[in-house]
This record gives sequence, C-alpha cells and structure tokens, in this order.
Amino acid sequence: MRSRISTTATDQEDFASTYNPSLAALAPLVGRWRMELSGGSFESPVNGLSEFEWIEGGAAFVMRQGSAAIWIVGRDETEVNYRVHYADDRGVSRHYEMTLVGRDWQMWRITPEFSQRFEGAIESDRQSIRGAWKKSFDLGVTWEHDFNIDYSRISS
Repeated sequence: MRSRISTTATDQEDFASTYNPSLAALAPLVGRWRMELSGGSFESPVNGLSEFEWIEGGAAFVMRQGSAAIWIVGRDETEVNYRVHYADDRGVSRHYEMTLVGRDWQMWRITPEFSQRFEGAIESDRQSIRGAWKKSFDLGVTWEHDFNIDYSRISS
C-alpha cells in the first residue's frame, strides 16, 4: 500500500506513467480507518473497517468498506470535481461527484428517484473524519438526514 504521493523524481519512478497528480489532495485520506455508522435507520451504531489507498500506480484512488462496498475515485485534471464510482454487495452501483477542499469533503448525486449528499470534515490532526449522509426524493430541492458516518484512523 502506498501511503502518500511524493513529487520527488526518485519516488515518481515508482508511479511510472500512470501517476495522476490531480489526485494528490486525497493523500490525507490514505490509511486504515475504523468506521461507525449511526443515526437514521441504524437503531444502534454499526462498526466496520475502511481502507483508502492509491491503485494502479497512483492513476486512481480506492476506498474499501470491508468487503461490502468499494468506491473508485478519479479526476480529469481539467475539472474541479472528482468522479466516484460506487458498488456494493447488494448489487447497487452509483456515480457521485466529489470535492475535497482543505478539510471539507463532499460527495453527491442528483437523480429523479433518489439523491444523496455526504458532508464531512477531516479533523485538524487528520486522525478522524466526522460526516453525515442526507437524502432527497425531489432532485435535491429538500434534504433529510439519512445517517452519520465517522472515521477514526488506525494507521497511515
């Protein structure tokens, strides 16, 4: 697992020609995290593990939630937002837009049937992330709380 993207010439050789510098801002997420889902439809907190890492020599970024879900993140250097492909063990597959600006992390999708929005904040010590998902059934006009999701770093 690659824990950071370096811009030194020696380290760049490890990434070969697939390294995508437009993903460098995701570096604070790299590592293993404890994850807790709570609120909303969760009667009691649900705990699990998440791992965030570079894939394909830094060409893309992956977030794994155990064996239940995977998020693959990429970015076109000419665009502000990241693109995220999500798939899980229920057979659900979705696309999201994403931003990570400073410590503010957001993901969203707007569809006629079911829209979602995640808003999270990376703590200043980069050891925890506090966030919440919201849902909408009217193309994002009105939003209601869905559930909380908090991450605590295990390792980098």
